[in-house]
Amino acid sequence: MATIKRYPWIRKFLGSPSDYVVHLSKGRLRHEGVGQAFWFRPDTSVLSEVPATDQELPVLFHAVTRDQQDVSVQANVTYRFGDPVLASQRLDFGIFPVHGAGQEASGRQQVGAIVGQLAQSLTVDLIATLDLADALASGIGRVRTALGGLGDDARLVATGIEVLGVRVLAVRPEGDVEKALRTPVRERLQSEADRATYERRAVAVERERKIAENELASQIELASRREQLVAQEGTNKRREAEEAAAAALVSARSEAERREIAAAAQAASLRQLGEAEAAKEAALMKIYANVGRDVLAALALREAAAHLPNVGSLTVTPDLVSGLLGALTAPAAGAPASDGPPTAER
Repeated sequence: MATIKRYPWIRKFLGSPSDYVVHLSKGRLRHEGVGQAFWFRPDTSVLSEVPATDQELPVLFHAVTRDQQDVSVQANVTYRFGDPVLASQRLDFGIFPVHGAGQEASGRQQVGAIVGQLAQSLTVDLIATLDLADALASGIGRVRTALGGLGDDARLVATGIEVLGVRVLAVRPEGDVEKALRTPVRERLQSEADRATYERRAVAVERERKIAENELASQIELASRREQLVAQEGTNKRREAEEAAAAALVSARSEAERREIAAAAQAASLRQLGEAEAAKEAALMKIYANVGRDVLAALALREAAAHLPNVGSLTVTPDLVSGLLGALTAPAAGAPASDGPPTAER
């Protein structure tokens, strides 16, 4: 935006690098261009400031299709003032003295209305030849092509406006119609999502089934191996029992044979001892048969003394000695002599 400095009876204009100024004095062009700075008299001068940069105009309007459906078209038109002097003559871009310094003229709004109306007119004419389905499917490209003819419009050319480009952002139906149109697609997408979910679940179930089968097969294999282990352990224990029984049998047989041999040896020893005792007794009998009665009595006393208790002291009286002597000498004095051994009386 330009700056106008006030002085008595005179003004000074300081332009900006983005605006094209047109200075008219008494109907004649005095100054024009971008970034101008000059002095002027307020009572004889008129200043217009036309934008020198590219302008963006967003437009949004409604149109009716051939099948009587309302659609909204959103677009953006880029334009510039190719002839700023001509634009200042056809439109109101005055900044002095009508609007005063620092105030915006109504030329921009006029350009917006002109370009917007032309774009809407071309779009409405095009949409009226299309059905709703065609408008939604290929409307953006067709509207862009139709709005490309804005630059050839006679009014814009006469105003010094050049259309640089058109961008169509959207062609959309009413909310209820758009929702109805989206429903089949949404249902199809939901159906595909459900199908994908079911397939994923089916794959998960199949994997779980395989995992369960693998676990069951592993358990069966473990049970089979456990059965083999139990059978092998039983076989081993049975073999150990058989070996132990065989060893015990061998040991019992060895012990029986040992005892038999020992018994036979003991029997032979006892038999020999018996025979020796018998021979000893026979020899003694032969000896005893040839000895006298007094010798036998002495031997009997010696044998009896071996089995009597110990005697600490013995008192021998004359009566005992005379009795013993009498007993020993009595048979020898009164009995007749005999060749055989004396017979024992009971």
